[in-house]
Amino acid sequence: MIPDPRALSELLEESQDLQADALRPTSEALEEFVDMSRSEPDDDVAANRAFHDDQRRSLAASLGGATILGVAGGAVLVGALASSAYATTSRDVQLLQTAASIENLAVATYTTALTLPYIGGSSANPVVAKFATVTRSQHAEHAAAFNSALRSLRARPQTKPDPAFVPVVDRAVKSLSGATAAQGTLGVVGLALELENIAAETYVKDTTLTASRPNRALFASIMGVEAQHVAVLLAVQALLTAGAPQLISLAPGTAASLPSVAGKVGFPNPFYKTNSAAPASQGAVR
Repeated sequence: MIPDPRALSELLEESQDLQADALRPTSEALEEFVDMSRSEPDDDVAANRAFHDDQRRSLAASLGGATILGVAGGAVLVGALASSAYATTSRDVQLLQTAASIENLAVATYTTALTLPYIGGSSANPVVAKFATVTRSQHAEHAAAFNSALRSLRARPQTKPDPAFVPVVDRAVKSLSGATAAQGTLGVVGLALELENIAAETYVKDTTLTASRPNRALFASIMGVEAQHVAVLLAVQALLTAGAPQLISLAPGTAASLPSVAGKVGFPNPFYKTNSAAPASQGAVR
């Protein structure tokens, strides 16, 4: 079944509109965020200590809670990423650096995925291929926004991917070697889904870790885009698992062939959980 190019264009236009709406308040929030951070330094020692203790606990939970990525944990890694060496790093700088590292990881993952014939090649589903391409560009824009704020704060930008998950993403990609197109597509979608969910959950949690309205607006605006990515991937994953890849299409009449569960599979929870949220210090520049 060949997707209707007009419908695909409309879907992508809606996605880009959501992205533009997210980045517009994000830009304003970043400017106010920088001003507030400069005028109100984070020098509460007791609050910082409690914050970093929480990050250590959150890091252990994050690494142990992920399904595809969870095998990367361990006491040594937790100790290294949550060490007291970062105790003097501003909480807000850590949040921005970790957010940038998550976005960098997503860009790298989609870039690799698009080199696979069943994701970005001639044999790929056009909807999946276009989604991966557009989503990669959106993650790159998010990373640029976070790093722009870091530079304005005279803090080091984060140009590397999240260090806790790089090895396991690499292993997940290598495990696809020799997979059939169906197996490979499902594996890539599963990996992308987990990364997108980590991003969305992290930004949900970050809205509670920041004390100011501009900070909450910053993370909440980008979180909405990540949540959209999760919803699309959940629907694609469900159709692949059901053995119905031909329904991943925007062609006229496809909707009538979808199972009834398709209407709610993209939104499994009334509220976002934060079990897989990355701790603020996880992606801090070291």
